[in-house]
Amino acid sequence: MPRYEHTFLARQDVTSQQVTGLMNTYKAVIEELGGKVGKTEYWGLKSTAYKIKKNRRAHYAFFNIEAPHEAVLEMERQMRISSDILRFLTVRVEELDEKPSIMMRKQDDRDRERGDRDRGDRGDRGDRGPRPPRRDRDDRGFGGGGFGGGFRDGEGGGARSFGGGRPPRTETPAPATGGDE
Repeated sequence: MPRYEHTFLARQDVTSQQVTGLMNTYKAVIEELGGKVGKTEYWGLKSTAYKIKKNRRAHYAFFNIEAPHEAVLEMERQMRISSDILRFLTVRVEELDEKPSIMMRKQDDRDRERGDRDRGDRGDRGDRGPRPPRRDRDDRGFGGGGFGGGFRDGEGGGARSFGGGRPPRTETPAPATGGDE
């Protein structure tokens, strides 16, 4: 008999008891048509990546199903009719995993399963070669970049300087150099 993993999202404004009721309803549909639901998990109310039918959050539920294709089609048909179901996804798999799904495991268990190192450990980065010595902040050329930010000649900043610092520049007439005298 084919095996499936099925996940559905229910509206955010239904209660967790109503979601459990929906899970029992769809489990009964599968069992009436000769199938078996092995594992059921309620993952809780979680945020979605984008709005789905004006909902930012949804109740997530998961099934492991071993049933004929017709039973899964009937369950999906009833989910399409229901106004409480936002989305669902059924995937056919070779074998069902009886352990708790990744959503139900603790973070430590997930990290251990993937073989992750401690988050702070960046591993051996190798020799990065010789690096020039760091300069003081004053030597790096900060400021003055056209927007009036930063420091100029040790004074507080360019066009935004109100008081103190340099006096405003005034136009002085150019000396007359001329020819007809």
